Amino acid sequence: MFNNRSSDGRNNVCGKNIAALRKQQGISQRELAGRLQLMGYDMDKNAVQRIESGQRFVTDIEVEAFAKVFGVSLPMLFREDISPENLFGENDTE
Repeated sequence: MFNNRSSDGRNNVCGKNIAALRKQQGISQRELAGRLQLMGYDMDKNAVQRIESGQRFVTDIEVEAFAKVFGVSLPMLFREDISPENLFGENDTE
């Protein structure tokens, strides 16, 4: 049977990185949702919280929007080794 969850039971693999990038940039979940809304995406604070906690699936369109908001590449949002020390490593802000 197909399993559509990550190895740790989350509904997405990018939520942890979205949370780390948001915190690194010093913005709230509400502010992140507002930035996405200004770009034309229907996202509220609760949706951001559910994505970050792994409770909500994320569409490819939303992942692209998060990358634009944070100024990072798409692969950056899927890295497993992200930490405050390597958030903006070489070639990650393309």
